[in-house]
Amino acid sequence: QVQLMESGGGSVQAGGSLRLSCAASGFTDRTYYWGWWRQAPEKEREGVATLWAGTGNTYYADSVNGRFTISLNSVNNTLDLQMDSLKPEDTAMYYCGADTLSPVKTRIQALSARGNNYWGQGTQVTVSS
Repeated sequence: QVQLMESGGGSVQAGGSLRLSCAASGFTDRTYYWGWWRQAPEKEREGVATLWAGTGNTYYADSVNGRFTISLNSVNNTLDLQMDSLKPEDTAMYYCGADTLSPVKTRIQALSARGNNYWGQGTQVTVSS
């Protein structure tokens, strides 16, 4: 059973930075997608950044490309999301998720919330203007 736990959310002014971390337990190998999604009030959950653990290939939403960086810390088994140049529209609940069942995904599929079979509880990010 995989368990995911997010940390690092908070409030920041526009232009600032935050770093989120997702601690994981229960992964048995490197054949899974692991990433970050976010959901603002009354909006659908959208993909932010994901990676394939086996190769480290990364996928970013257009809205965050160049501002956010996803990275895997193999020593601590955490998935980090460095968020720079934050904007008010980045305000949302951020969720860590994993898909341990899909063998191969396109970029669009990798960023979709569908298919994830594990989720964390979420951490709030608020960016003020």
